[in-house]
Amino acid sequence: MYYFDHSATTKPHKEVLDTFVKVNESFFANPASLHEMGVDAHTLLSRARKQVADMLGTEDNKVIFTSGGTESNHFAIHGLAKKVQSRGKHIITSSIEHPSVIESMKQLELQGFEVEYLPVDKKGIISIEELQARLRKDTILVSIMHINNELGSIQPIEEISRLVHQNSRAIVHVDAVQSFGKYPVSFPLLGADVLTLTGHKFNGLKGTGIVAWKDHVSFEPTIVGGGQEFGLRSGTVPVAQAVAFAKAMRLAFENQPIMLNKYEQWNTRLRQMMSQLRDVQVLSDFGAASHILTISVRNLKGEVLVNALQSKDIIVSTSSACSSKQTKISHVIQAIGVSDDYKKGVIRISLGTSNDDQQIDYFIEHFSAIIMRIKGE
Repeated sequence: MYYFDHSATTKPHKEVLDTFVKVNESFFANPASLHEMGVDAHTLLSRARKQVADMLGTEDNKVIFTSGGTESNHFAIHGLAKKVQSRGKHIITSSIEHPSVIESMKQLELQGFEVEYLPVDKKGIISIEELQARLRKDTILVSIMHINNELGSIQPIEEISRLVHQNSRAIVHVDAVQSFGKYPVSFPLLGADVLTLTGHKFNGLKGTGIVAWKDHVSFEPTIVGGGQEFGLRSGTVPVAQAVAFAKAMRLAFENQPIMLNKYEQWNTRLRQMMSQLRDVQVLSDFGAASHILTISVRNLKGEVLVNALQSKDIIVSTSSACSSKQTKISHVIQAIGVSDDYKKGVIRISLGTSNDDQQIDYFIEHFSAIIMRIKGE
């Protein structure tokens, strides 16, 4: 199989799997236990937490481990909003956030919070001027994703963070699920206050993720119980998952410059091929993330193209794996104003560490033939 669906999930690195197994075999004790085995497990957990914090540029007591990106986003949004709601209940986000953010916002709206959804242009980018116009004294949270999972559009997070901090007391949360390991991500670089990640997007394990934050940020606990994870997320901490996450993160961190160069080369080749095909529209802007290339074929359903490519062992998805089994048009595709004759023919080609030059050659060789065959040309 030729796998081009890395934005949905990635294959875990062997080193990550080996780490997970080794820790489960040798450090399976509860890290909250006082006996020697518990202390050893806690030491390993603390080491993993510090590794994550160091790579992101924060303190190790400002990182908690979660079950993944959805939980991380829910925790960050609900935990922040409820902690500081005495200052106000106004929240700003964008219209193209991941469903884990959109649905969390909808829940808060039912609880009396006011959420404004910033529109985006055809490139999938918010307007800095509009963000500034909507900031208020009672704005407590601005949640904007770094790289969009369907288009690859890159939001100007550094500029957004600077604007928000200069004009309000709001906290800036950034969903960096699609960007870590592909682009540089850290607090010093982005200027955000809270970052959320998940391991399975950079060759880690499903069921792993983190929330990290700066010193001045605090949260309302979302899971109460025994007080683990600094009292913010109770429950016995799975040490093996945490250590495996840190391992995957370190490998992605070290390989990021090399992989980015490859993604840029492959993206250029794919764009050149797409530009020669009639009725094929590239939806990802030239300034979008190089590991995501979203296209649409005129008057064709994306599912038809996905199945046709699969017949040649090429694996892609429709615009988002989270909505690929649904028949409705993605909210992201609607937000950027794709014309009616292209709305249904959207597929996403997302690159990752398992790809190589030969696989790109294979994709290019078969894609145009498949398009012509489907359209009867």
